[in-house]
Amino acid sequence: MLKTEFTLRLYRSVAAGRNDSNFVISPAGVALPLEVLQFGAQGNTAQQLAHALGYTVHDPRMRDSLHAMYTSFSNSGRTSEMELACTLFVQAGTSLSPCFVERVSGWANSSLQPADPSEPSGATTKMNDMDSKRTSGKRTFFSEGPSSSLWEQMGATSAQLTIVSTMSFQSTWQKAFSSTDSQLLPFTCANGRILQVPMMHQMAEVNYGQLQDAVGHPVGVLELPYLGNAASLILVLPRDRDTRLGHIEPQLTASTIQLWINRLRRARMDVFLPRFRIQNQFDLRGILNSWGVTDVFDPLKANLKGISGQDGFYVSEAIHKAKIAVLEEGTKASAATALLLLKRSRIPIFKADRPFIFFLREPKTGIIIFLTGFE
Repeated sequence: MLKTEFTLRLYRSVAAGRNDSNFVISPAGVALPLEVLQFGAQGNTAQQLAHALGYTVHDPRMRDSLHAMYTSFSNSGRTSEMELACTLFVQAGTSLSPCFVERVSGWANSSLQPADPSEPSGATTKMNDMDSKRTSGKRTFFSEGPSSSLWEQMGATSAQLTIVSTMSFQSTWQKAFSSTDSQLLPFTCANGRILQVPMMHQMAEVNYGQLQDAVGHPVGVLELPYLGNAASLILVLPRDRDTRLGHIEPQLTASTIQLWINRLRRARMDVFLPRFRIQNQFDLRGILNSWGVTDVFDPLKANLKGISGQDGFYVSEAIHKAKIAVLEEGTKASAATALLLLKRSRIPIFKADRPFIFFLREPKTGIIIFLTGFE
């Protein structure tokens, strides 16, 4: 539940400045480096990080719970590839606390890598090598330094320590959309514009519910599983075309989402979903500052003595990059067009032809891997 509350808080902060544009974030990819920093943070710096996350890794029960969650990620199964990892690039000659190194090395597939700031291209190459070993699907980065082009952009060539986390996921639908059924159909944007977008279609048994948020806005909630049930895509669509996402988002809570999921029932439906790709980049420093996380960015106030036993470490930048692609990905099954199926069908329809929210969820732990506002 704490992870979900952090996720929704992050979502609302990003959504507040989106200006009716699409965005995607990976809460897990943002939380992990903040957890790693907790191992080295002390005093007020540690308190601010704990307040932002809503928990501390120094709590034995929370630490055990997080370990179980991250283990579930690494055991996602043969039908999908999901990996959360964190790498600390350490400047040659930097002395680290053995206790810090031990804690980080055993935390969510984290590792330490040497980095020579006098050769930024070398660090960039290492980052690219790491990235190429991960899946080619959706991935995100939080960094105080390198991630290909971010190394020079963020001025990390003088950094003693650079933290990079990645979240990657790749899988296929449990029941694939047929590319032969995809066609251009109208989508009404948040600003009222009507665009022709490639709309995927399938007729399938899905989990669905006609529900309400805390203040009574009616929503349709649909779950589309991936092979092996390693993850599922949860879509939240306002049933009233005049209800903006901005009215639904403030009502989202961990308990509301869990309640919705518990109330979903199996139904045979015609499902229409836009085919899309989203990629964006956010300055997390501004978001974290608004949450009260300020000391860690201040060279004079940052207390990260747990990293090396000395003063001097602080976070200069915090950037989150994310991308996601939702495609048909599967064998061709039907030659009939979606429009034709719609005319012939008498079964219920879920048609995402206006702004909606969706999140990619790992069912065993309930962790939201990716969260997107599509307008």
